[in-house]
Amino acid sequence: MGTSIDGLASGLNTTSIINSLMSVEALPQTQLKTKLASDQTMISTLQSFNTKLAALRDLATGDSAANALNLFTASTTSPAVTATATTSATAGSVDVTVTQLAQTQVDVTAAMATWPVDGTGAPAHLTLVDSTGKQTEIVPASTSLDDVVTAINNASGGARAVKVPAGNGTYRLQLTATTSGAAGAFTAYQGTSTQVTAGTATDLMADPSAAVVKAAQDAKATLYAGTAAAQTVTSSSNTFADLLPGVSVTATAVTAAPVTVTITSDTAGIGKKAGDLVASVNDVLGFVSIYSAVSSKTDANGVTAPTGGIFTGNSSVRSVNDQVLTALAMPVNGQSPSAYGINITKSGDFTFDSAKLATALAADPAGTQAALQTIASRVADAATAATDPFSGSVTGLIKGQQAEVTDLGNQISDWDQRLASRRATLQAVYTNMEVLLGGLQSQSSWLSGQISSLPKSSTGA
Repeated sequence: MGTSIDGLASGLNTTSIINSLMSVEALPQTQLKTKLASDQTMISTLQSFNTKLAALRDLATGDSAANALNLFTASTTSPAVTATATTSATAGSVDVTVTQLAQTQVDVTAAMATWPVDGTGAPAHLTLVDSTGKQTEIVPASTSLDDVVTAINNASGGARAVKVPAGNGTYRLQLTATTSGAAGAFTAYQGTSTQVTAGTATDLMADPSAAVVKAAQDAKATLYAGTAAAQTVTSSSNTFADLLPGVSVTATAVTAAPVTVTITSDTAGIGKKAGDLVASVNDVLGFVSIYSAVSSKTDANGVTAPTGGIFTGNSSVRSVNDQVLTALAMPVNGQSPSAYGINITKSGDFTFDSAKLATALAADPAGTQAALQTIASRVADAATAATDPFSGSVTGLIKGQQAEVTDLGNQISDWDQRLASRRATLQAVYTNMEVLLGGLQSQSSWLSGQISSLPKSSTGA
């Protein structure tokens, strides 16, 4: 705001006059600012719309992936055995008898106060031999058992060590395999690798007070026990991966009798995926509906007029809405989606009937799953066409609005300079007017003084 020049000579409120004139001058900029605010609101709303479409795209894309709806549940007849099934499984059952659990080898040495020395007085070497015959020779830094433990753990020789108190200032070295099952078996020797090969090294477990606490062993299970087709399977852990295609079984105990593992279609899981897809489509359609709704507003004069939403009349948004709706509502191979529990309502959204889908899955599991995946694929395509970062219709709308906002911002900045210049001009005009008026007032006062000083004429009697 410029410096006040009110009434220096004229007595006029020139600041108010200039502000009024500037309000008129600023009308184009005000309109630009209104348009800018409208565009920014549109961008924010479109971004929210795009986020919902992206969520729908990701969900539908996942559902349309190969075997995504090939869901199964696995159950067993014993708490000692649990099972899981992946999308590559098939429905069926199998009997399995767990005869042995897996173990990780654990050895403990005889009690000792310090690590022994070799013939030269240096700390004796230690060699670990794994199940493949690979030898790892370890050289402790000293006879301290702590140094021996450190050396073993740094050597990555198939076993890790810990020092365990054995009383009277002595300790045992506990050696634990780094790999479970038979593949983790190892032998620990006092001596060099050469001595091990020559057979002159000392097996640490040969000492009478040493012990193999747990022997390395694989888990074992038998299929078709008691029949000519009996088949033994092994695992380094207690989980038998792919006991059947796509089915893994985990045992916590040996079983005396066969345990039946049953794989069935996960109707509830498939229904949830279908229901989530319908809910996500409704979320998108509902968003468009909310921001396209026409409401009534009453002005100060009591006149009521309809007011459109931010998406009202936006053909691009309406096109996306129609594409998503059509993708879910179109028939599949001549069959209406309602056959799978997906029903369109008269208000333009959808409902989902899980019981209807369950019936369809029971009658034709493969066909129903294929139909649902076709629907999901169509929805994914429609959502992708809207959200693609380069060619998406909604993405394009956002970019267009952002470009317009940038341009409007530049125009508003230009108007700031224009208006500042115009205010300065008006202030100069009114300042000059006041100066001129002041000069005229001074002249008027001088003339009045001169006239007053003239001699008055007198008339004779």
